Amino acid sequence: MKKKIDLLEIALIAFMVITVIFTGMAAGYDKKIFMIQLVLAISALAFGIWRLLAARRDSRKFLEYIGGRLGSVKSDALVKFPLPVSVANGEGEIIWTNAIFHDEVMKGEECYGKNIKDVVENFDFEKIFLPGGHEVFCRGGSYSVCATVSSEIGEKLYAFYFIDKTNERKVEKLYEESRPAVLSITLDNLEELFANCKESEKSRIKGEVEKLFEDFVAENHAFLKRNSSSKYVAIVEEKYLRNMEKERFSILDKARKILTSEELPVTLSIGVARGDHSLDKLNEYSLQALEMALGRGGDQAAVKTVNGYEFYGGFAKGVEKRTKVKTRVVAAALADLIESSSNVLVMGHRFGDLDCIGAAIGMAEAIRDMEKNCHIIVNRETCLARPLIDKTEKAGTLELFISPEEGLALINDETLLVVVDTHIENLLESKEVFAKCRNVVVIDHHRRMVGSIENAVIFYHEPYASSASEMVTELLQYLDSRCKIKKAEAEALLAGIMLDTKSFSMRAGVRTFEAAAYLKKMGADTVKVKELFSGSLSSYQHRSKIVSTAEIYRGCAVSFAKSYDDVGIVAPQAADELLAIKGVASSVVMYKTPVGVSFSARSLGGMNVQVIMESLGGGGHQTMAGAQIPDITPNEAKEKLFAAIDDYYEKAAGHADE
Repeated sequence: MKKKIDLLEIALIAFMVITVIFTGMAAGYDKKIFMIQLVLAISALAFGIWRLLAARRDSRKFLEYIGGRLGSVKSDALVKFPLPVSVANGEGEIIWTNAIFHDEVMKGEECYGKNIKDVVENFDFEKIFLPGGHEVFCRGGSYSVCATVSSEIGEKLYAFYFIDKTNERKVEKLYEESRPAVLSITLDNLEELFANCKESEKSRIKGEVEKLFEDFVAENHAFLKRNSSSKYVAIVEEKYLRNMEKERFSILDKARKILTSEELPVTLSIGVARGDHSLDKLNEYSLQALEMALGRGGDQAAVKTVNGYEFYGGFAKGVEKRTKVKTRVVAAALADLIESSSNVLVMGHRFGDLDCIGAAIGMAEAIRDMEKNCHIIVNRETCLARPLIDKTEKAGTLELFISPEEGLALINDETLLVVVDTHIENLLESKEVFAKCRNVVVIDHHRRMVGSIENAVIFYHEPYASSASEMVTELLQYLDSRCKIKKAEAEALLAGIMLDTKSFSMRAGVRTFEAAAYLKKMGADTVKVKELFSGSLSSYQHRSKIVSTAEIYRGCAVSFAKSYDDVGIVAPQAADELLAIKGVASSVVMYKTPVGVSFSARSLGGMNVQVIMESLGGGGHQTMAGAQIPDITPNEAKEKLFAAIDDYYEKAAGHADE
C-alpha cells in the first residue's frame, strides 16, 4: 500500500514539472492560452494533492481493516492486545501496528512501510518461530519476539508479538556485574627481600606495599583483609575484575616497581575465583588458583575458569628459596609411603632426557637401598638419554629399566608410582601405567601448567629448582639412612643438573651448587658426565646447519631442522648454541615429527619461552620449554610461532625489553 502511495507522489511531482514547463512555454506565445493553462495546472495540482491525502487516509483505514481480518483473531483482540504487536507482509514490510507498539517500542516514531529488519535490530525470521521466541533490540529496549502467520486475506501476513525484556536484562546485567569474586594474594619474596635489609628499609617497603593495596581497594571498591604479613584476601565485584583483566592486572607491574636498595623487586601472585559459587567455594578455588600461580614461578595472576585457567603476567624470574624445611618434610612422608608399598615404579615424561632419566635413576636406586622392589618405566626407542641407560646397565644395575607393558604387569593395589620431571598427565611415558596406579608421587621443577596431575598423594613441586635431578639429590639426603648414593647414580644426577643448567650457566642457584658438591663428594666424575653430552660428527654437522640457517625475529633466533634419526637430541643443542649470537634473547628450533611439528625453545632469561610455548600447547620453564603441534606444515608452524612471539610482547607490555 505504501509503495502505491509513494508511486502516486512521484507521478504527481512529474506531472507538476511537466505542467510548469508547458505553461512557461505558452507564456511566450499567447498570454490568453497561458492563463488558461495556468488555471488548469493549479486545478490539477489541487486535485492531485487532495487525492494524495485521501489515499493516505484510505490506506490507514485499509490497514485498520486488515488488522481486523488478520489470522484467526478478531479486530479487538489485536487492537486491545496488552503487548506490542506489529504486522508485516511476506516481504517484511510493516503494514499495521497497535498503539502500544507505536508508543512503547517505536517511541512514537512512524514505521509504516518500513521493513521490520530495518526497524528492529538483530531480527531473524527463522529464529522467531523457535520455542521461546527470539530476542531483539529496538530503540534501546530489549524484547523477546514470537510470531504467527496468517493467509486469510489472500497473502501471507506475519503478526509479531513483542515481550518487553528491558528491565529483566538490566537486572541480569546488574547481577552479572555485582557478583563477588575472591582474590587470594601473596607477596612471593618478602622473606628474601628482607634478608639483607635494614629496619628503615623494611619499613619503607612495607609502607609502599600498604599504599599499593590501599590504592587497589580505592580503585576497585574492594574489601581487603590481611591474613599474615605476606598474605591477603580481597573481594571485588565482577565489573571491577573485568577491568583488572583488561589492564592485565596492572597491580603486578606496580608491585614490581617497589625495589630494595639492591634493586630487587617486590612480586605478587594472585589467585582469582569467580562465578556462581558460594563464598566459601570461591575462597577454596582462589587458593587453588594461587597455588597454580605460585607453581608457575609467581609474579602473575591465575584466574580459575570453567575450562581451566587464564594467566596474566609471569615475566619475572622465580625466586630461589634457601630453606630446606619443605624438602625434609617431603622426604619423611615419601619414606613412609615407600615403606608401606609392595613395590615402586618410577616414570618420567615421553622422550626422556638426561634430567628425567638421571632423576629416575637416583630415586630408583635409593628405593632399592630401602630394600623395595623398584623399576624405571622407559621406552628405549624414543628415549633421548639412551647413553645414560647403557652406562647405568654397564655399571652393573640390571633389570632396572622396563617397558610400559612390563610395568603394567607389576601393578597392584599397593604399588607406588613416582613421577619425575613432569606433572602433566598427557606428557607421561605411559598414561596407562599412571591410570592403573592408586598411589602417585610427583617430583617436578617445571612451571605449573593446566592439565597437571590432580590425585597425587605427594605433589613436590618447586619451580625455582634448576632440575628434577637437583630436587631428587636433596631428597635422598633426608630420605633414609640406608640410602647411599653410589658413583653411577651420582653421575646420572649430575648429568641431569648440568643439562638443565647448561653446565651451571643458567638457573643455577645456591642449592644447585650445594647439590652438585654433594654429588661430587659421592664420587661423581665430571669428565665421565661430560662424555654423556658428546655427539657424533654427523650430529655436530647437523647442529651447525641448523645454526647457520637461523633467522632472527624480534630477538628470537628461529630455525627449522630437517628430519634425521637424532634430530630430537640435536635440536635442543642447536637452540642452546643460537643463544650465543649477539642480539638474541631466545631461540626456537622446529623439526618435523611423524605426527606434526615439534618446538625446542631456549632463553637467556630476558624472554619467558614457557609463556610462548604454552600458547602453542606446550610448556616448560622460563629459559627452557617446548611444544608439539599435530597435523601442521612447517610454514604454518612458523606463522604460529611468530604470532605467539608477537602476542608475548603485547602482553608483556614492554617488560621483556627491560
